[in-house]
Amino acid sequence: MDLTDKRILKLIQDKADLPLSELARKLGLSKTACWNRIRRLEETGVITGRFTKLNRFLLDLPVVIFLDITVRRHTKEWVTQFQALIDHYPEIVEVHRLTGDRADYRLKILCASIEDYDKMQQDLIAKIEFNSMSSHMSLLEMKNTTALPIDLK
Repeated sequence: MDLTDKRILKLIQDKADLPLSELARKLGLSKTACWNRIRRLEETGVITGRFTKLNRFLLDLPVVIFLDITVRRHTKEWVTQFQALIDHYPEIVEVHRLTGDRADYRLKILCASIEDYDKMQQDLIAKIEFNSMSSHMSLLEMKNTTALPIDLK
């Protein structure tokens, strides 16, 4: 991947619907050369998709909860069951396995209300074996980006 590829990635991650003609113009490339580079980046897995960012407030999803889960057993079977469970809930938008001593997993959950979150959490409690759970409600979202830090050097 060269500097031109990185510039393409920077431009399209900032504006995925940027017309090919404008992208090519900004890069000083022909449309064909630009398109060929984008296709190669897709084929090699660097570009994994394109999406539209939605305003969660306008979709009645103002509540953001971070749920920390600690588990006793880290068996392959438990992880498989957990993966299926988190895939079942569209409210769970991110899940990370963590290092450290406070939690094994952190889930980011979007809900319309605390009551909706409580209902979902009670459902989770009934379906998965865990040691402890701890919920943290976001008071203010200070930064939310899907843009990756691309070094243009």
